[in-house]
Amino acid sequence: MANQNNKKQPNKYIKFTSIALQMGLTIYLGSKLGEWLDQKYNTTNQIYYKVVTLIAVAVAMFSVIYQVIKITNKK
Repeated sequence: MANQNNKKQPNKYIKFTSIALQMGLTIYLGSKLGEWLDQKYNTTNQIYYKVVTLIAVAVAMFSVIYQVIKITNKK
């Protein structure tokens, strides 16, 4: 039985690592989308960059919180 518990531990660590990568990728893609929108609509104050990046951060945080709760409740 102790052997079965050891097999389950690395899966949680891998999931937490993938959550961090997913968060970084979400924020990066949001910032790139904001840059593209600023270039497309020719804005000088980078409003799209700022707004879309903040939305991406909020979505990433929501996703992280949801996934961590989901992982920790699977006991």
